[in-house]
Amino acid sequence: MIPEMNGWEVCRCLKREPETAGIPVIMVSGRVEEGDKVLGFELGADDYVTKPFSPRELLARIRAVARRRQGGETTAKRSHLKAGRLEIDRERFEVTVSGRAVGLTPKEFELLATLVGAPGRVFRRDELLDLVWGRDGFVEPRTVDVHMARLRAKFLDAKVDLPDVETVRGVGYRFREGRCRPAVTILLRDDNHAATRMDQPGP
Repeated sequence: MIPEMNGWEVCRCLKREPETAGIPVIMVSGRVEEGDKVLGFELGADDYVTKPFSPRELLARIRAVARRRQGGETTAKRSHLKAGRLEIDRERFEVTVSGRAVGLTPKEFELLATLVGAPGRVFRRDELLDLVWGRDGFVEPRTVDVHMARLRAKFLDAKVDLPDVETVRGVGYRFREGRCRPAVTILLRDDNHAATRMDQPGP
């Protein structure tokens, strides 16, 4: 217990003052009710850990908060991003290529915007999870791969050039500015002359 002032008040004071508002706050508490957790986040806490917990879990959460903080500082969210024919407008929630719209889900949109906002930088999968998914429950690193595949498929469906997001094997993803890959449709015919459509990125 904190003398004279409880944890809620400490967090409120830290987040209220401009000089301390940027300090990450992790609440460690024996209060396990959902309402207590919600209140902590509403007051500005970056994470909420309930007792009992292991030192390993606490350390992992501290590192996750630090990654989010570092990622937020290094990839400032600009309202408008442009890379060649690709344009991303955060305020209008629009992605266009040469003026043609590509419909994306909020997570796909944020994933693309994060990569395009830092061309050339390699993002690890765990970094992207922290930056895009944040506190949205437990998600596995493979979630990033699944969303990336869906994102690419939507550009193919829209029949526009793919953003040059490169898979860095064993690490994560990066956006290569200055190049675009046209979508190519290949028709494969079997012995019965039936055609199968297979879309893939161009060279």
